[in-house]
Amino acid sequence: MSDLLRLATAGSVDDGKSTLVGRLLYDTKSVLADQLDAVHRASADRGLATPDLSLLVDGLRSEREQGITIDVAYRYFATPKRSFVLADTPGHVQYTRNTVTGASTAQLGILLVDARKGVIEQTRRHAAVLALLGVPRLVLAVNKIDLVGYDESNFALTAKEFTSHAVALGYAEADVQTIPVSALVGDNVVERSANTPWYTGPTLLDYLETVPVEPDPHHVPFRFPVQYVIRPRTPEFPDYRGYAGQVAAGTITPGEEIVVLPSGSRSVVTRIDTPDGELAEATAGQSVTLILSHDLDISRGDLISVASTPPRLADEFEATLCWLADKDLRPNARVLVKHGTKTTQAVIGELVSRFDEQKLSSVELPESLRLNEIGQVRLRTAEPLPIDDYTVNRRTGAFLVVDAGDGTTLAAGLVGAPLPVKDAVSPGP
Repeated sequence: MSDLLRLATAGSVDDGKSTLVGRLLYDTKSVLADQLDAVHRASADRGLATPDLSLLVDGLRSEREQGITIDVAYRYFATPKRSFVLADTPGHVQYTRNTVTGASTAQLGILLVDARKGVIEQTRRHAAVLALLGVPRLVLAVNKIDLVGYDESNFALTAKEFTSHAVALGYAEADVQTIPVSALVGDNVVERSANTPWYTGPTLLDYLETVPVEPDPHHVPFRFPVQYVIRPRTPEFPDYRGYAGQVAAGTITPGEEIVVLPSGSRSVVTRIDTPDGELAEATAGQSVTLILSHDLDISRGDLISVASTPPRLADEFEATLCWLADKDLRPNARVLVKHGTKTTQAVIGELVSRFDEQKLSSVELPESLRLNEIGQVRLRTAEPLPIDDYTVNRRTGAFLVVDAGDGTTLAAGLVGAPLPVKDAVSPGP
């Protein structure tokens, strides 16, 4: 059975992300006949002589009409060596929030640049977001290499600049791969191109098929946010009481002692139920129902943890925010924090620093955070939350900041995630 790689694409407008993804789908024969027919018809309607492969990804009508990617488009494809879940994210600055969404579960990020433009502001911004989200490996696809005459020096300069930036963000040079490609023509995407004899590295697909995959978080302590309490109260199940949810991290087996947070109540797992029967073990990503040996007061929003290594319970903590709202964030803002299955009121107190993703420096005590800016803040929540540091556990170390008035998402938060700063902190604002 092949393993699974989760990846996300990012880049600036018109760098060719959707075309690259379409090329991957097309050349790996992962496109159904009716989908391909629809692309041929739409391309002909536009007067194009060859199929526009970006239409395989840009699924929304508004995207097809504008010729841009707005939403995150998830696509699944597979080769004999590996299966892939790919998130194609928007390039426009105002859709950076969707880049955060698409990259939040990625094990690898593919950043595209136009060979004619090289590394630009949005490239550096997306690289910083991927670094903060803990995406372990990066690929720089220098696209449209055909439009610069397959010039080796052009590629070398872009590759060197990007690799230096990625290393400054905390990546090891070995975890950054640069590849010259033409998504439109197909150079070095799936098949090696005769037009780049000077390039001796892997094609994009070769790299995706062979890069080591970061394991799912089975090795971290068990975490289980409770979504629903099941109490049928039927003659068949008069005393049934189960706690349903998805395992966020770790593994659990019957007989293990658990602790329920925030109450601190303890019990033992007696059974793990699923619609298909009982399990001997539940691991990260599985949706299950836990049966405990004690009748405890547990409700949606609680978190069940292995008793030996519980998360810390905190109502004040420091976190990094990727600010995603049009209105600025200022100190003492009142918001909602959604962590796991729990939502609670919170106050964002001090703005500790703002990260400059272009210079890789930070500004101390800024007056505000604006759209797409990244900064460290101190929060105070109305109820204590069971949290882990994001660098240890992505699921229980992440949260959303939500507008208490209209429910819109204001920010993605990472508990204790350090900013990748290389320069000295400068004074605000």
